Amino acid sequence: MIPMFIKSYEAAAAIAAFRIVGFADGAAGTTVEMTSANTDAAIGVSDEMGADLGDQCDIHLAGLASVELGATVTAGQPLMSDATGRAVPAVAAASSTRRVIGFAHAPGVVGDIIDVWLAPSLLDRA
Repeated sequence: MIPMFIKSYEAAAAIAAFRIVGFADGAAGTTVEMTSANTDAAIGVSDEMGADLGDQCDIHLAGLASVELGATVTAGQPLMSDATGRAVPAVAAASSTRRVIGFAHAPGVVGDIIDVWLAPSLLDRA
């Protein structure tokens, strides 16, 4: 892990370590929670400590960060969130625009923690 920019945010719910996070309610404040869909606006990845509800959570916003995998990935593959904030391969879909958090810097399988180059972006419809 080679972080470039880390910022602390209040956790709107418990946040596990190495999970993809986004704003809980961007219109009402800047608390964060684990993303629960591949269409959620992901902003970064939680650090190795995670956080309990109401605590501060350090979020990696740029650089290389460690993330837990929710599926098998290959190095260089774009990644998005699964329903629990783990990283899975980003795949375009006809029905929605997907949110990419970054690119895998190593291959891995479910439960592995790998480095991801954070590059939040959109994957438009197939």
